[in-house]
Amino acid sequence: MKLECEFFTGSARIMHQESTMDVVKEIANMPGQEEPFFVLNVGDIVQKIKVWHLKMPRVKPFYAVKCNDNQTVLELLAALGTGFDCASKAEIQKVLNLGVDPSRIIYAHPCKPASHMRRAAEQKVSLMTFDNKNELYKVQAYYPDAELVLRIRCDAEDAQCPLGIKFGAYPEDAATLLEIAKSLDLNVVGVSFHVGSGCREPAAFYRAIATAKQVFEEAEALGFSPNILDIGGGFPGGRGESFDEWSRYVNEGLDEFFPEDCGVKIIAEPGRYVVASAFTLATSVIAKREVLDDNDDLVSTMYYTNDGVYGSFNCILYDHQTVHPEVLKDSAEEDHMPCSIWGPTCDGLDQVVSDIKLPRLDCGDWIVWHDMGAYTLVAAGTFNGFPLPKVHVAIPHHTWLYLEEYLGANLNFCPVDGASVQSNYLDSILTPAFCHLDATNHDHPVRFEDQLAQLDIIDIGEM
Repeated sequence: MKLECEFFTGSARIMHQESTMDVVKEIANMPGQEEPFFVLNVGDIVQKIKVWHLKMPRVKPFYAVKCNDNQTVLELLAALGTGFDCASKAEIQKVLNLGVDPSRIIYAHPCKPASHMRRAAEQKVSLMTFDNKNELYKVQAYYPDAELVLRIRCDAEDAQCPLGIKFGAYPEDAATLLEIAKSLDLNVVGVSFHVGSGCREPAAFYRAIATAKQVFEEAEALGFSPNILDIGGGFPGGRGESFDEWSRYVNEGLDEFFPEDCGVKIIAEPGRYVVASAFTLATSVIAKREVLDDNDDLVSTMYYTNDGVYGSFNCILYDHQTVHPEVLKDSAEEDHMPCSIWGPTCDGLDQVVSDIKLPRLDCGDWIVWHDMGAYTLVAAGTFNGFPLPKVHVAIPHHTWLYLEEYLGANLNFCPVDGASVQSNYLDSILTPAFCHLDATNHDHPVRFEDQLAQLDIIDIGEM
């Protein structure tokens, strides 16, 4: 028997002393369990938001929905008072369906389809980015009352996914774009940048903030009153990764160029940081093939698992991730042999790991993959008819107690054998007292993020 609680519109299993790996083992050992699955550790996300507010108290996170649009993740972040970075009308609608106020959304796509822009206007999602003159003409035609944020290009020297090759106006072109916006009677309220997803040069944030200050001054010279700086994403989120250096450069840049009394609201668009380490994937070996040399000696073993690059491991192709397998069963170090790991589809491209040493595995053995929350399931497909992994939600007991006490949530324990408890009770948990929390909401002057940052109930480390 496992102990579960209703959690938002789904359910979660309670962890007392157990770790995420304990939950993985429990699920993998269930009778008939053969399909791949994720374990989402809610405490990991709560911890990330807490650390964010501790390290960068002036920067309000607007979660990048594109990174992982799992329903539980979005419901949790809505309750935690974050904003949301949306890239399409579908993402906007998904967030609005949570009861989130439109003011907590930035439509952070510089090149928007006309139908999406019209939908944003209908939903009163007014804050949006642009980086070219043609977008300004579209805004004038479809949403002239929009609050515009000029996205400039300021690339990190090293990033997992460079974005400047596609988006961002060169800083030297900013004045021209601002002049066009002025001539069209549009309202430019801020400046944004994105140094690159998975930024490996923290100093790029300081450099970008300095450049943004220059654009602010150009906007002010033209009669605009910019009051928003969006520093984008690019923050690390893997297990054991600290973003102290990233936050240090951000804070130094803000203190120098946008001091606290300047009246500018600072936001960011973290995605990978929030969810990467919260999701752990488990796949099972469905077949194996031994590769022999001319003397019939074993050279390597090809293991085929039930998830691949057409599924969760699309991150290898699209996000340039390097994944690291961990065998679930215990084994001796001397048993490790050369092998490769492949996905289940008929495509020869479907290779997950090309060369690694692992213990000898049998069909039915499980392989665990950590840090699989960012740009994985959100872009996965069902090529060849292979299903997407199910997400099992787990929550540490102390995190559950915190959510119950500080969010006013009524999370009743439900002892359950086997299947998860499902409950549609979002209305009862997303109460107005915290569903619409915002730094500018005068009905609730005590900010939730301030409470979160000061809590001692959540310790640093695995949640």
